[in-house]
Amino acid sequence: MTSTEERSLEVLDEDECRRLLPTAAIGRLAFTEGALPAIQPVSFGVVGNQIVIPTRVGSKVAAASRGAIVAFEVDAVDTAARTGWNVTVVGPSRVATDVAEVARLEALGLSPWAPAPTRCFVIVGMRIIQGRRITAGGPASARLRFAERGTAVAM
Repeated sequence: MTSTEERSLEVLDEDECRRLLPTAAIGRLAFTEGALPAIQPVSFGVVGNQIVIPTRVGSKVAAASRGAIVAFEVDAVDTAARTGWNVTVVGPSRVATDVAEVARLEALGLSPWAPAPTRCFVIVGMRIIQGRRITAGGPASARLRFAERGTAVAM
């Protein structure tokens, strides 16, 4: 692939973002840990207007998610074709503690990414939902050229 290969960048609307969200197998949760940014891979489910993340009681994800604003991201990338999409959600987080809610979440059958002998669930409210898709070709007004290092330059 040459550095002049054309790509098209599409900003996704909220409906398309919501459609793509549950198609990813693993997401990434971005949070603050000790006043520094941290990102952890997580398994997840989408329930209504919430991201549900099963995790271990006492995990960094659970500790950092108690009332904090967090970001959650999923994507699908074809590295050979240099195409793909990503969706980012930003919203308030909390750890589910209500017994009835935890039982309902357990029934979803979600498994934590890391081993978790004692599980809990982090809930992320979807307040900001945005995404984009990069495809090969496309309309001239939306074309991008990728430099060898992968940075995008509008044409």
